[in-house]
Amino acid sequence: MLELYDQIQEACSAIRAKWDHVPHAGIILGTGLGGLVDQIDVDVTLDYEEIPHFLRSTATGHRGRLVCGRLEGLPIMAMEGRFHMYEGYPLKQITLPVRVFKAMGAEMLIVSNAVGGMNPYYQCGDIMVIDDHINLMGDNPLIGINDDRLGPRFPDMCEPYDRALGDVALELARKQNFACHRGVMVAVCGPNLETRAEYRFLRQIGSDVVGMSTVPEVIVAVHAGLRTVGLSVVTDMCLPDALKPANVEEIIAIANGAEPKLRTLVTGLLAHEASSKDLDR
Repeated sequence: MLELYDQIQEACSAIRAKWDHVPHAGIILGTGLGGLVDQIDVDVTLDYEEIPHFLRSTATGHRGRLVCGRLEGLPIMAMEGRFHMYEGYPLKQITLPVRVFKAMGAEMLIVSNAVGGMNPYYQCGDIMVIDDHINLMGDNPLIGINDDRLGPRFPDMCEPYDRALGDVALELARKQNFACHRGVMVAVCGPNLETRAEYRFLRQIGSDVVGMSTVPEVIVAVHAGLRTVGLSVVTDMCLPDALKPANVEEIIAIANGAEPKLRTLVTGLLAHEASSKDLDR
């Protein structure tokens, strides 16, 4: 991990050369969820190739650029597309953008993803506020010699997702009258989807949804001291006794269809943050 500090500074310098603001939040937009960018008052966009040490996004539906601007009156940085372990990248590099958010001055992280639903009470298109997670990726972005400039050796994970922010998201969904759950996500490395036996196992150990991202970023956010809220879109149902082959096009279409709900939650969370900052003045 000792090489990360210099990499973070180099990435920040490249971004500040184009956008010299202090973001309130960093946002990571997952599969089919890039439409939120349309609501950002954009100052500058940077392709990941323009930022030192950022990786190239190869996942379907991930555009691969950093959008800097304002949303709900707050300066933000949004990743239009993320990186995944199944693309062959190490977790330290996958999570580097989260550290860049922190080094640029961000206070919070909003992260979204597309997931498979294993809780039989969920339906395709529902949103789940992540309350907790299980890491079954077989790796951890904090492995190695710890750099105390970036965070503590043994970060506490009793509340990786900010409970108060989750409450705000759930209340926003209730006011807009759409289904929004609070549950547990399990992360696996992928890229294959799970077998029926694996879905049974994942459900039995306490998870409501399964995905191939987010958990490494959240671990690093906790290490860096960022308040975090995680939002999952259920794009397919993974019920082992009624399982059918997944269709990537259908998954992306469902994610796109649920995007207005996600947009409501993200903008509402930022509006809540903006009002809180006004009250603090």
